[in-house]
Amino acid sequence: MKKMQSSHLAPAALAALLALPAAALAQSAQAPVSAAPQGTAPHAAASSPIAGHPVPGKNAVERVEHRVNELRAQLRITSAEQQQWDRFAEVMRGNAREMDQVLMQRAQQFQSMNALQNMQSYEQVAEAHAQHVQKLVSAFQDLYNTMPDEQKRLADQVFRANAEQRALSTTQPHHGRNG
Repeated sequence: MKKMQSSHLAPAALAALLALPAAALAQSAQAPVSAAPQGTAPHAAASSPIAGHPVPGKNAVERVEHRVNELRAQLRITSAEQQQWDRFAEVMRGNAREMDQVLMQRAQQFQSMNALQNMQSYEQVAEAHAQHVQKLVSAFQDLYNTMPDEQKRLADQVFRANAEQRALSTTQPHHGRNG
């Protein structure tokens, strides 16, 4: 039973992993080598990796709010799941706020960083991302466990399609990656 539950959860967890700060993390990895004029801060990517298409918004908070609404509709959240959905959505929002802060701090300090400090800063971004994913997976698991089987299959399809879309977009070469 547990193995079956985790096999259903794996695609959703992978997609949730990609949901929030992955675009910002990828942008952070690319930003140091970009040709941005000195004094300009790198901006977060303007798309949601889980969505597979552009998401409007100036920052992660706005993009995640759009994604929360989009995902709620795609998953057909019911009133019986509202409490778990609200917790999951709040984790998404909190993660976005925190990641925006981490990336703004990195952007402000970037021009004065040496190579070692750059790597250490990237490590901090990655650690924040990992912590956010842990919170997100836990909240999504609570939601997923309340869903009837038909809705779980729908969620599996939504997350699988979004993960496939993301995989296709990552097969293009990335320029400017460091370390």
